[in-house]
Amino acid sequence: MSTSRHDHPGIEDARVQDLGDGLYAYIQPDGSWFINNTGFLVGRDGVTIVDACATERRTRAFRSSVERITDQPMRVLVNTHSHPDHTIGNALFAEAAIVAHETTREDVKRGFPPLGAIWEPFDTGSLPPAAPFLTYRDGVTLWVDDLRCEVRHVGVAAHTTNDSIVWVPERSVLYAGDLVFSGGTPFLMSGSVAGSIQVLTEVIAPLNPTTIVPGHGPVCGAEVLDDVLEYLRFVQDTARAAKDAGLSPLNAGRETDLGRFAEWTDSERIVGNLHRAYAELDGLPLGTPLNIAAVLTDMVTYNNGNPLTCYA
Repeated sequence: MSTSRHDHPGIEDARVQDLGDGLYAYIQPDGSWFINNTGFLVGRDGVTIVDACATERRTRAFRSSVERITDQPMRVLVNTHSHPDHTIGNALFAEAAIVAHETTREDVKRGFPPLGAIWEPFDTGSLPPAAPFLTYRDGVTLWVDDLRCEVRHVGVAAHTTNDSIVWVPERSVLYAGDLVFSGGTPFLMSGSVAGSIQVLTEVIAPLNPTTIVPGHGPVCGAEVLDDVLEYLRFVQDTARAAKDAGLSPLNAGRETDLGRFAEWTDSERIVGNLHRAYAELDGLPLGTPLNIAAVLTDMVTYNNGNPLTCYA
């Protein structure tokens, strides 16, 4: 099996989307591997950034886009979680306080293990690691002038073990990080399928956000949550039936008809998600570490032995 792809997206395709009243999203098509979204909030005295990018070049382009909007200093950078596509560019915001959950700091300091030829080669640049140095356990309130911004750890393993949201209640805008994918396949290898369902239904849906800035894909509204939940429950149902039939996650993925989800980017993630769902069926605590190299190698095997496509 192979993943259907879009035309090659470049840095020049990234765009700032004005959400109104000083709130912005920075959207990077096509939202596939390592091509994430970020955001920023502009006040009278400074800028709050939500996430960096996966490479030095992409983060420099993001920073330049912010500077075209405002000449205010960049005072705060919030990392929604520890994955490298959201944190590699941290060092380019040296003047900012880098804020995140305490486990995000631990993961960034530990670094992502070397994984060989899992993805097509791409140049991350030469930035030094820059871990968050202002951390919280449950959350913290940021103020952009008089605008309240609630940074909340979601309380359970979901996309990772350390996901946070940035909720702006007065504007009904949610910066969701990778808890929400819009038009792309969610990826739960580092987190939990069951926990993601819990977070979407018990944490995010009750907010009823008018605008969601997802970690990957176009800006959307709360209607996208139904799509993501449908996929996650599809993964659970597929895992349950395949495990009962004695299939490995790789073979289960090979035999699975993805239906409409096959149109989403990075459909090979079904294999990683099945590995995670199998672990939960085995009764392991949510977020228990998996053998990352083995899981990703299975995804490459699913992809006809080809490295996973990456345009970063």
